[in-house]
Parts: sequence; C-alpha cells; structure tokens
Amino acid sequence: MDTILDDFLSYIASEKGAAPNTIEAYQRDIAAFFDFLKRHGAAQVAFINQDNIIAFLAQKKAAGYATASVSRACIVIKVLCRFLKREGYTESNVAQRLETPKLWQLIPDVVSCEEMERLLLQPDVNTSTGARDRAILEILYASGLRVSELCGLSIYDIDDAFVKVLGKGRKERLVPIGKKALAAVDHYLTLYRSQWDSERQTKLFLTKSGKSIDRIMTWRMIKRYAKQAGISKQISPHTLRHSFATHLLDNGADLRIIQEMLGHASISSTDRYTHISRTHLQEAFQAAHPRQSSCQ
Repeated sequence: MDTILDDFLSYIASEKGAAPNTIEAYQRDIAAFFDFLKRHGAAQVAFINQDNIIAFLAQKKAAGYATASVSRACIVIKVLCRFLKREGYTESNVAQRLETPKLWQLIPDVVSCEEMERLLLQPDVNTSTGARDRAILEILYASGLRVSELCGLSIYDIDDAFVKVLGKGRKERLVPIGKKALAAVDHYLTLYRSQWDSERQTKLFLTKSGKSIDRIMTWRMIKRYAKQAGISKQISPHTLRHSFATHLLDNGADLRIIQEMLGHASISSTDRYTHISRTHLQEAFQAAHPRQSSCQ
C-alpha cells in the first residue's frame, strides 16, 4: 500500500494544490488507516469498505481523539476513496454514501477499559439486586448482547463456554462468555436466583417480585451505576455492546469474528461469517477481549 499512498500524496499535491502541512496531515491519517487495515486482515485497498472505515474512525474516537481530528480523517478517507476509484484501484467509491452526519450516528460512544472496570465494580454483590446487576453488566460487556437478547435469556442458555442467544429475526447464535462473567452469573444463581422456582420461571434475570427484567429497568440500572462510577458519557446497554466490539478490535480480533459474535448480517459478505467454528470464536474471544487479557 506504500506505492498507493505515494501516488495519492502526489495527486493531492499536484492536482489539488494542497499545502505542505495539509499533505503531512493526510499522510499521517492514511498511513494510520492502512496500518489499521493490515492489522485487521485487509491488506489490499480492494478490501476497503464502509465497515472498516467506520471501525477505524470509531477506534480513533474511542482513543480520545478530538472531533476535529476524527472529522479530518473521515474527509481524508473520502478523498482517498474517490482517488482509488478514479485511478482504477477499486471498482467503486465505497465512501460515496458515507456522509458525515450519518457517520456520527454510526460511531457510538464507548467507554474505556478503565471506565468499564469502574462501572463493573459499582453493584454490591452481597445483595440480591447487586449480584444480579453485576452479572448483567458482565454479560453485556463480555458477550456484546443486545439488551433485548439479555432480557430474553433463560437459565438454560448459559453453559461453561457459551451463551445461546436468540437475536433479530429469531436467529440463534452462540457467543463466548468469559470466566469473570460466568463467575458473576454463578454467584447470582447460587445465592439469590435459587429462591425462585426454575420450573415455573425460566428467565435468568428477575426482579424482586420474580418477574423478568425489561429493557427500561436495565437502561435505568446502567445509568445509575454509570453516575456512581463518575462516568459522564451518555451510556446505555448499547454502549456496552459497542465497547465490547471496540475493545476486541483494539486488541486485535478480526472484524469478521466480531461481526459473528454481535449477530450482524453483512450486506455483501454474509456467507463468510457463517462458517466460523465455535473453536475459532472462543479462541479469538479469550485472546482479544480485555476482561480476559489486558484490562484485568
């Protein structure tokens, strides 16, 4: 990709009349983007798509870069994609419909590893509610579930390695679950969930009255603990899902594996995600998820 970068810089210098400072900034942004692509299995410009553009910009946002810096990187990549199409490196301009206002909706807030640790420590696990809430937070972050998927879990959906999830379109998938999340669930089940008849009520997470928790309860619970933890970002169950994906990506997990774990259907390449084995999923999860590695 070095040759393409040189060609692109020559193009913006000669045909666009870019100033030296602008060219230097473009070089840093594109070099960082190309390095990101290489680290995540897309070593050719033909592999550039909206998904990995968004993932790259989301990573910069999560790393604390200013909005102006992320916006500039977005503009640079859009110029690059036009150049690649014009010069015949790619068949289409993949960034053509990726407008900035839409992009900011696609790039959510994520919490840092340190913020996530603070959030997880807020529930008092010596109480029934706290034990339940800690297990909920651990699962949302460890497995990237949607809040509706979490609320629908039964006591039979978790084993020693996987969570069985019923996702959108009633599609079932298996998602790895980490040891810390599993320990939190076991603590909740053993000490508190056992007071409810598992034959009559099979839902995993229950209120004090024995009813299944719902989305609003979960949302309010996370907001409350985030405030206690001193996290000022707008946070929701979906924030934990996005943080799960971003932190995996930051730690080297393949974007396709993350997509499989999230239950996302790829617009153009759905088939290649359906052939990932359970073993590959679990190995990637254990190696890359910060609750299993760098953020312990």
